[in-house]
Amino acid sequence: LNRFDCFVVCTGILEILLVSSNIMSPLGISVLRCIRSLRIFKITRYWTSLNNLVASLLNSVRSIASLLLLLFLFMIIFALLGMQMFGGKFDFEDTEIRRSTFDNFPQSLITVFQILTGEDWNTVMYNGIMAYGGPSSPGMFICIYFVILFVCGNYILLNVFLAIAVDNLAEAENLTSAQKAKAEERKRKKLARVHPDKSEEEKLLLAKKLELKAKGEGIPTTAKLKIDEFESNVNEIKDPYPSADFPGDDEEEEPEIPLSPRPRPLAELQLKEKAVPMPDASSFFIFGPTNKFRVLCHRIVNATTFTNFILLFILLSSISLAAEDPIEPESFRNQILAYFDYVFTAIFTTEIVLKMTTYGAFLHKGSFCRNYFNILDLLVVAVSLVSFGIQSSAISVVKILRVLRVLRPLRAINRAKGLKHVVQCVFVAIKTIGNIVLVTTLLQFMFSCIGVQLFKGMFYSCTDTTKVIQEECKGYFIVAKDGDSTQIELRERIWTHSDFHFDNVLSGMMSLFTISTFEGWPQLLYRAIDSHSEDMGPIYNYRIEIAIFFIIYIILIAFFMMNIFVGFVIVTFQEQGEQEYKNCEQDKN
Repeated sequence: LNRFDCFVVCTGILEILLVSSNIMSPLGISVLRCIRSLRIFKITRYWTSLNNLVASLLNSVRSIASLLLLLFLFMIIFALLGMQMFGGKFDFEDTEIRRSTFDNFPQSLITVFQILTGEDWNTVMYNGIMAYGGPSSPGMFICIYFVILFVCGNYILLNVFLAIAVDNLAEAENLTSAQKAKAEERKRKKLARVHPDKSEEEKLLLAKKLELKAKGEGIPTTAKLKIDEFESNVNEIKDPYPSADFPGDDEEEEPEIPLSPRPRPLAELQLKEKAVPMPDASSFFIFGPTNKFRVLCHRIVNATTFTNFILLFILLSSISLAAEDPIEPESFRNQILAYFDYVFTAIFTTEIVLKMTTYGAFLHKGSFCRNYFNILDLLVVAVSLVSFGIQSSAISVVKILRVLRVLRPLRAINRAKGLKHVVQCVFVAIKTIGNIVLVTTLLQFMFSCIGVQLFKGMFYSCTDTTKVIQEECKGYFIVAKDGDSTQIELRERIWTHSDFHFDNVLSGMMSLFTISTFEGWPQLLYRAIDSHSEDMGPIYNYRIEIAIFFIIYIILIAFFMMNIFVGFVIVTFQEQGEQEYKNCEQDKN
């Protein structure tokens, strides 16, 4: 990192000297300015987990370089084959100009890369079929070339990036875990010096308390952000003695964990259902822990029949929402469904009241509102009750509240164990991708700065392609109607600006994000290739070498960094499945 800082600073000084002495051309200066955008990565020196992630990415350069070399050789082979098969054959009788062709080697490489990304590849294949006489022999045999190219390139080669991404995440996590282990060892040694008279068990318990108070930093894993943080509606009863003191109880307290490198999927876990214990505190300051009515409510809400009953009415409520007529609110069908809505709301309200009576509202630990999913249930029911209480004069407010009723199907999450664990895994994954989002955003910002230097003010054009400056783009011009030269019409010349451009950094980041989704990126690519200079229209294939910028961006962001997100979700679900399997006898819900 020190060498990197030195490189950035030296290039900045060199740029200042070259600008002041007018030695280098404007293009060279813009390249040096692009290098300055690398400065933003200096923040990784002060963020340990982000530094670990970047270090793991840099350490995988060798594997990425090998994959890129294989990908490049694959593209060269199919580009040369495409030139032999389709060179000069995409010129049909219509007046449409086709950009994705195989007329020369650079253009053939770009077309092959476009097919690998999957964007509009079927149009290129159709043009290839038409070049050989249409969908008949031998035209249909031409599709074999495109199918092999797409399957081998898109389905096989590009998915190797996903494997590299998962490996990088594991390496970054190992770096963070090693640092945490060193910190724990230092903490234990410090506790041994400060409290020499305490036993090992007391030292471990004290270290855990200090760890809970400290703010963790690093790539958070599911070992750190456990599902338990979502389930705080119960009192945890822990054995004060270590399990090693009771060797006869090992089989009852902890299941045998198979020696397998891969954790069991969440769907295969057979978690033991347990009734949620009743808190010792009173409910509504009226019902104590031994109150008969509260004990009855506790039995009801923990009964399997009651849970299935509520699930059934959640399903019926969702069906009624789907059956409403949005066009005629006062229709007879909506009036009937409104009465059903009263019934559903009454049942759900009764459920909330029973649970609040059992566990309390929110003041003590283990109460109803201490659980996120219970708050969601309360919100949905409250919205229904408020919408019934508001008069028709506030019709707009009623509509907004009734729209929130679409949250009702989410109430099933808290009652279906498998679905609940999947949702919790998603939340854990979302909370722990901050470093990946930050690195991707930094790369987007860097490429956007480069794009501004290369393309600012160059995405203007005239509806008459023969005019390249705004002063000439006036009056009317003749155009063939629907490509038929026998039918002509007059059209007004209009000086337009592309919807996606690089006139500023924010617009550049939006354009680059569109490219990373592969949606319509060839149009933006050829717009950049045709770009000439500021405030001037396009010139056909003026800078075809500029395609390197887009290809590098797509490989780095779309192929690699986007797969980092997918890989992290995979790792999260695997770790969470292993964690749930270890704790399958400790159902805290």
